[in-house]
Amino acid sequence: MLLVACRVGSPMRTFVVVKAVFSRFALWVSEAAGTPLAFGLAFLTIVVWAVTGPIFGFSDSWQLVINTGTTIVTFLMVFLIQATTNRESRALHLKVDELIRAQRHARNIFADLEHATDEELAELQGEFRRIRARAEARKETRTAPPSH
Repeated sequence: MLLVACRVGSPMRTFVVVKAVFSRFALWVSEAAGTPLAFGLAFLTIVVWAVTGPIFGFSDSWQLVINTGTTIVTFLMVFLIQATTNRESRALHLKVDELIRAQRHARNIFADLEHATDEELAELQGEFRRIRARAEARKETRTAPPSH
């Protein structure tokens, strides 16, 4: 399907198809990489590499194999995990935005807050610090022993 879309589809359609395939692949790899089986295979690879050290005389080429392999896997995993993280973060933001929108007394300015400027975020953070300080002051007043 991907090849057909690339041959007959418009560039935009091709991009959408490739993006969808990448998204599914990134999610699958992210889920697979976090399993005990994946850890076991990675650990087994290291053990096999270490055991073959004496066979290859711990040569530079022997070391280069593991260095190159781990560098390639790490490089590719960064992009796949980042894509999955971005997707999950976007979904979480949408869920929180819906909860904010559904609450009658919530301020809707908090929906889509991830797109606020640093100054706007700092202003809201200051507001919540002041609210917390007032709440702590009220709590201390209520729990203070009565003076006689």
